[in-house]
Amino acid sequence: MKVGLSLLTLVPRIVGGSETYARELTRALGRIGELEYTAFVPSIAPDAADGLPTRVVAEYRASSSTAGRVAAMSAALVAPGRLRKALGADTLDAIHFPLSVMIPPLDRPPAAATVHDLQHELYPEFFSRAERAYRRLVYGRTVTASEIVIAISEHARQTLIERYGLDPGRVVAIPLGVDHARLSPGAEPRQPFLLYPANGWPHKNHARLFEAFASVRRSRPELRLVLTGTGHPAALPNGVESHGRVPDDELVRLYRTASALVFPSLYEGFGLPPLEAMACGCPVACSNATSLPEVCGDAAELFDPTSVEDMARAIEDVLDDPKRYVERGLARAAGYSWEATARAHEDVYRRLAGG
Repeated sequence: MKVGLSLLTLVPRIVGGSETYARELTRALGRIGELEYTAFVPSIAPDAADGLPTRVVAEYRASSSTAGRVAAMSAALVAPGRLRKALGADTLDAIHFPLSVMIPPLDRPPAAATVHDLQHELYPEFFSRAERAYRRLVYGRTVTASEIVIAISEHARQTLIERYGLDPGRVVAIPLGVDHARLSPGAEPRQPFLLYPANGWPHKNHARLFEAFASVRRSRPELRLVLTGTGHPAALPNGVESHGRVPDDELVRLYRTASALVFPSLYEGFGLPPLEAMACGCPVACSNATSLPEVCGDAAELFDPTSVEDMARAIEDVLDDPKRYVERGLARAAGYSWEATARAHEDVYRRLAGG
């Protein structure tokens, strides 16, 4: 059985959690997969599927710039014939689009697409009118053309069903995984800082976090707040520092040495950082919004992300009794693996090929 995975819209170090998902899924399929796979990758990310046989598709004019990305996707939607031929669509029994967009659109073979989030539906104010229109058009075409739609959490699955009127039988929730070989507790001592790995996007809720941190710091003047990612203000509050985009190994070191991870996001399709922190033995205080309670269970101290007071209270609770959260977090993270994620995807591929 021949299965294609189209990673053509992957832009290295831009698309965040969806890039982690695409790369880890292909690696896991390469380790434990039982089917015959070909990964189709863009010229700007030839290593995107290092666990599987790979074909670089030069016919897709991939770009790292926003304008270039839109142009490449628009061209593929308007004139998909060359890409269909490059993918050898007629020779495949099934194809999967892991990055939310079906590029190129296909009427055969039967297709699945993973939709990572529907933030534009719940928080339209975070997007321009053009961005909202584009996302609704592209996502709508993708879910309509996909025989099976994969969501990365039950919350995301229910949102897809409700907003697009999909048959529940067509929508499958498959949670993401944790790389336990890379993410594990270290020997380094914990240091007096909170960690928040997130770009400075509106839904990441940094402004309220700064207020909550200032409140907590009044009784803990030694405490710092470390941010990773891009788009943070040039002028940050006292005690807050931005490390920018950091390598994976540095992020693991931060997970292993932070006093706690605080994750105040207003919206997540899944939310990997809390699980990754738990796997490293880091206590977690986390927003109770969207998919996050489903992912974290009782292993994190949950709070209302719209309440500065409740956020500060949760941070204090985790700092006062870290051991309880470490033990629960390690147990919670142990239940997630990329191998399990890959096996669930193979079930979807077999279902596609079987009609």
